[in-house]
Amino acid sequence: MGIRAGEDEVADDVGAWLEVLHERYPPAQAAAWDNPGLQVGAPDWPVDRVLVTLDVTEAVLEEAAAVPGTLVIAHHPLLFRPLARLTPDTAAGRLALLAARSGTAVAAAHTNLDVTDDGAGTNDPVVRLLDLEQVTPLTTELREGGRVKLVAFVPPESVEEVLDAVSAAGAGRIGEYERCAFRVEGTGTFRPLPGSDPYSGEGIGRTAQERELRLEVELPRARAGAVVSALIDAHPYDEVAYDLVPLLDGARTGFGRVGRLPAPQPLSELAGAIRDRLPAPHLRFAGDPDRVVSRVAIVGGAGDSLIDAALASGAEVYVTGDLRHHVTLDALTRGLALIDAGHHATEVAAMPTFLARLEAAARPRGLDAPVVASAVPTVPWR
Repeated sequence: MGIRAGEDEVADDVGAWLEVLHERYPPAQAAAWDNPGLQVGAPDWPVDRVLVTLDVTEAVLEEAAAVPGTLVIAHHPLLFRPLARLTPDTAAGRLALLAARSGTAVAAAHTNLDVTDDGAGTNDPVVRLLDLEQVTPLTTELREGGRVKLVAFVPPESVEEVLDAVSAAGAGRIGEYERCAFRVEGTGTFRPLPGSDPYSGEGIGRTAQERELRLEVELPRARAGAVVSALIDAHPYDEVAYDLVPLLDGARTGFGRVGRLPAPQPLSELAGAIRDRLPAPHLRFAGDPDRVVSRVAIVGGAGDSLIDAALASGAEVYVTGDLRHHVTLDALTRGLALIDAGHHATEVAAMPTFLARLEAAARPRGLDAPVVASAVPTVPWR
């Protein structure tokens, strides 16, 4: 059962699980047209089970409703396009009403999961099964990431106490290191006005100069409120000067991947390996079966909008899904072979790793709801 939060407890509720999801897969990294995050429900709904699925379908929601307090976390958003009204007249409206009536919360990590570099992205299963080398994102752009930098000005005698406090609240964690910070000495100036309670200086109305340390720590955007509260509580000043600076993230994240095969191979053999090992039973390919290829571009899901990027990357073959007829003919004319492994197959293979990453991130926070994979297949084709 989800526990109710006491003084030293963490509530197993939708809000706590969203914090885990958004820290690991920041919504700020999603495409501008996307709609990740909470779709149905409220942050204070208790969570007794987390159900991970690629798609939200009627059968998945029936599976979720069988265990009260289930939070569904999907890759594809249930609510993707704006709704003019919430009625059963649309598929999204019907499913949202079904979820709400059963008390099932629904959240999504969509393009923010696609671009992740933690091994759970929708491109990673193909990268792994082909043993690609020298792998880089197919597209990169500077975007506002899921982390911010806190800059605070602290008297030297208080800096360790302040650093301890903000670290305990979630700042200063980078990879497998904690309490990461930078400090540099400078001079702060101020003139206290009537009603103030200055920590130092020569008194009310007297301009003062004091030695201070500029303290910098990174933190997840989702922890900003808690970290700032910890800073203010631990800081000796009655008025704390601080900045929160959004950080851009474009070096490691991006849509798609491109890399080299360990050894060149014919297009037909490459297609067969993906079909069998992904698996992708409905796979099709376009191009000379005997053409030997070595550089491969990948975009999980529907990727025909990134064919120009695949060509610009120097790829000889492009692995994706949902390729249209004329787009395929045009790509072949421009010298790019294509493997359409299907939208579902190229993304569902990433769900087990996504589930494992969520569970691993939740346990240190004290969240104990089981995280399970949906048993409902959502591939529509037979």
